[in-house]
Amino acid sequence: MSTASKPDVADVHVYDTTLRDGAQQEGMNLSVADKLAIAPLLDELGVTFIEGGWPGAIPKDTEFFARAEKDLTFSNAELAAFGSTRKAGGRAHTDTQVRALLDSAAPTITLVAKSDIRHVERALRTDGEENLAMIADTVAYLTDAGRRVIVDAEHFFDGYRFDPDYALRAVTTAFEAGADVVALCDTNGGMLPDWVFDIVSSVRERTDGRLGIHAHNDSGCAVANSMAAVIAGAHHVQGTVNGYGERTGNADLLAVVANLELKLEIPVLGGAGLAEVTRIAHAVSEITNIAPFARQPYIGASAFAHKAGLHASAIRVDPDLYQHIDPRKVGNDMRMLVSDMAGRASIELKGRELGFDLSGQSDLLGRVTERVKDAEANGYTFDAADASFELLLREEIAGTRPAFFRTESWRAIVEHTQQTGEVNAEATVKLHTGDVRVVSTGEGNGPVNALDAALRQSLVTAYPAIEDFELIDYKVRLLDSSHGTDAVTRVLLEMTDGQDSWSTVGVGPNILEASWEALVDSLVYGLIRHEVVPL
Repeated sequence: MSTASKPDVADVHVYDTTLRDGAQQEGMNLSVADKLAIAPLLDELGVTFIEGGWPGAIPKDTEFFARAEKDLTFSNAELAAFGSTRKAGGRAHTDTQVRALLDSAAPTITLVAKSDIRHVERALRTDGEENLAMIADTVAYLTDAGRRVIVDAEHFFDGYRFDPDYALRAVTTAFEAGADVVALCDTNGGMLPDWVFDIVSSVRERTDGRLGIHAHNDSGCAVANSMAAVIAGAHHVQGTVNGYGERTGNADLLAVVANLELKLEIPVLGGAGLAEVTRIAHAVSEITNIAPFARQPYIGASAFAHKAGLHASAIRVDPDLYQHIDPRKVGNDMRMLVSDMAGRASIELKGRELGFDLSGQSDLLGRVTERVKDAEANGYTFDAADASFELLLREEIAGTRPAFFRTESWRAIVEHTQQTGEVNAEATVKLHTGDVRVVSTGEGNGPVNALDAALRQSLVTAYPAIEDFELIDYKVRLLDSSHGTDAVTRVLLEMTDGQDSWSTVGVGPNILEASWEALVDSLVYGLIRHEVVPL
């Protein structure tokens, strides 16, 4: 592949297909309301096109376009409707699916067209010439109606490797009929970057039209293939937020645009741009109800997280020594992970991140470092439990952990009724807030849920802020599984107050003790964050 660092291109289209191709991901089911909520975020990011779905073929998408016309106003993007070329043997102006594309009122229409002769003959069950006529007729009809037309040449790369002449004819036919863009699709996701570069370069020599790339990630190369296509001369990239899509997903559009802007210095986003990409990606994750991937390039929580003590020593001198970009350019931040690998430099940097200046306090740093190593040897982990580490740090600094209540006792009972088959959990918590003794009983769908309910009931009168706290994630791991049900248990939980979230860890000989520790730490930390004064 060429070693050119920057293609000769004035602009590159960014085409987002999260609402259509991304929504085909297993387990994802976007409602019309979800799509209407995501689309403005994509526009805010500054993409060129937002593909909304397939009107006429999918009733939900037909409704989306009808509501989008009334309810959405974009500042940066243009809405695109997706559909297919006319049926074999018909005419575009009488094809109901083609007509539905016009009825959507979308200013841009994207047509999927066959470019692999094998698919033409076996899937469409027609001949190559009729397929080319289908492309030409549909593109011409829609452009004559005043719409911008993008053609997605489906299975293009596989088709080109089998019969390059026919695949090229499909591309040139689309351009000759008036298509604004022809996106070359790696539909099966099996290409490698060198192959993509060579093929796009060959096509580039045969046409002056704007070429695009639509890559799937089945070979793990979707982002790399998209970059290779741009370097070879494609001026239009398609993908999805967070790499959503069927099978292994589409090209992660966020990584693609970050690479284009930060590595190749090609400005591609309008609007908020890269500085807001992390926030927008996480907002989309909330709507799709798919947890963010911590190790996602650029925007993941671990993308700029450093753990090794050697790294920390160098980062304290110059953060750029171990980071490929300044994380603030993509709205992310550097994080120091505290673990048994941590040296004093790691602890000092983590303290600074949390708002504590530990420089010059060698004795304190030594004590914290040893406590971390001892705790991790006993099963704790602070990588994903910043709140627990901050409580440990506060305890070492002040000599005592902030206390909002004193626990007298707690218990949990699970009852199975044989006759009805019902399983009920109940927990009782006895504690003291100041001079007041409180006894509360809670019910839940399990013993941990019941403990959580009873603990909150015990504290909410004294500390109303707890009303806003919500448990959003709960993970359990057996640390020595060879011991079976007698194994030591670690619990990680995440809590939010609606604005921010924090994580704590608990370890114990059983799941209830570990969960209780993590729950107590989480409530204590939340009260500290809300600047609540202990009674």
